[in-house]
Amino acid sequence: MPSVPDISGPYRFYFYSFDCNEPKHVHVERDRSNCKFWLEPLVLAWNHGFAPHELNQIRGSIKTHKRRISDAWDEHCDQA
Repeated sequence: MPSVPDISGPYRFYFYSFDCNEPKHVHVERDRSNCKFWLEPLVLAWNHGFAPHELNQIRGSIKTHKRRISDAWDEHCDQA
């Protein structure tokens, strides 16, 4: 599970290698909560445990770092 580097905060942004055949997306976790966001368009795919206000924070962080996340996806999936 490669993590997207250099995104500060309490959340970990990551991918699964077996997801490379899906459209671009990112998984996010903190403690026992996790979710998945599609990147184009930026939409929540599913959520397990995050409160709505946290999902808004996560969405904002993804918007801010969307280029970095997309580049990390491309780099990882091109090698997978």
